[in-house]
Amino acid sequence: MASLTLVEARRVALAAQGFTDRRPAPFRATSAHLQRVLDRVGVVQIDSVNVLSRSQYLPFYSRLGPYDTALLDRARDRAPRRVVEYWAHEASLVAPTTWPLLDFRMRRALADSWGGMLRTARDHPEVVEAVREVVRARGPLTAREVETALEHQRVGDRSEWGWNWSVAKRALELLFWAGEVTSAGRTSQFERRYAALDVVAPRDPQQRALWLDPAARLDPAEAIVELVRIAAKAVGVGTARCLGDYFRLRPEQAGPAIAALVARGELVEVDVVGWRRTAYLWHEASIPRTVRTRALVSPFDSVVWERRRTAELFGFDYRLEIYVPAAKRVHGYYVLPFLLGDALVGRVDLKADRTGSVLLVQSASLEPGAPRRAAAELLAELRQMADWLQLTDLAGPGLAGLR
Repeated sequence: MASLTLVEARRVALAAQGFTDRRPAPFRATSAHLQRVLDRVGVVQIDSVNVLSRSQYLPFYSRLGPYDTALLDRARDRAPRRVVEYWAHEASLVAPTTWPLLDFRMRRALADSWGGMLRTARDHPEVVEAVREVVRARGPLTAREVETALEHQRVGDRSEWGWNWSVAKRALELLFWAGEVTSAGRTSQFERRYAALDVVAPRDPQQRALWLDPAARLDPAEAIVELVRIAAKAVGVGTARCLGDYFRLRPEQAGPAIAALVARGELVEVDVVGWRRTAYLWHEASIPRTVRTRALVSPFDSVVWERRRTAELFGFDYRLEIYVPAAKRVHGYYVLPFLLGDALVGRVDLKADRTGSVLLVQSASLEPGAPRRAAAELLAELRQMADWLQLTDLAGPGLAGLR
């Protein structure tokens, strides 16, 4: 079995994720640059937390530096769409060609969705059908617009509808999960705009057929091989758990796909020094001689999704503490790892005070063994992020140790 040192494995992983690609000048990135990032990572996670920036914007910033986020909005919201939404890792942006590969998940919507959706399908089938027809006839529509349309049609008994997350909203999410409706983008308030498939489907006839005709899609086992192939390219080197986690595949789903790619020579079993589990190297992965990069990494960035891999690869124990009670947090609410070269050397808890036009550094710390220049590099990165977010100042107790 071939072997990699830990440093080599880190460099493979960072190159696969696009951190070694040449960056454009600040604010000179084009749609082609964003496409390059998407081609590298395959999946970009969405999250509603907006304490710093919407999570989908940050992976592009980490790899490209300051850029115009409207480029991503256009890629998502306007035809021909370069990215579309679905449940890939979690709620995610993926290439339109990836969407039909998740058909096996769509077919299990009723079996795998959570209680509110199941109760809606069982107790309010007339609402589900009405929502389906409203979206097909009048979409794209937000959930609130769908609810308004249903009120006018007097569908169902409104006295039974829970308005914190209404029956109509649950029906929309069920249909979205099932691949019967899709997203045509988001409003400025981050509300999803639900639409019929043909509104968003690619113009290419072959891809359009895969979107609109479930019978034309790949067999689930073949589709899962394709998903693991995307994951393997994006991960560079990782364990079976890493490869499966990328698209939230169960071990019994990912295992045969990994074996198939090993048999084809596309994945190579390797031993990474210090790892206890077999790793798999993408056969076209590059091993850079050095990595020169500087980036603040989103908590939802694919390079740190699999926390065990993050610990084994970078020696960096990372936990998202958003849902931890404030008194029990160790590092803070919205903590971003700091990547310098091929190492995660620090972490900062950040908040964008948009009213005061300040990037608040609530806390900042460097890892043991961080290079001497790490503090200055982190401070420079914070200033650059403030500029990108159109904030005019840096402040906060975390700055004390960086100056």
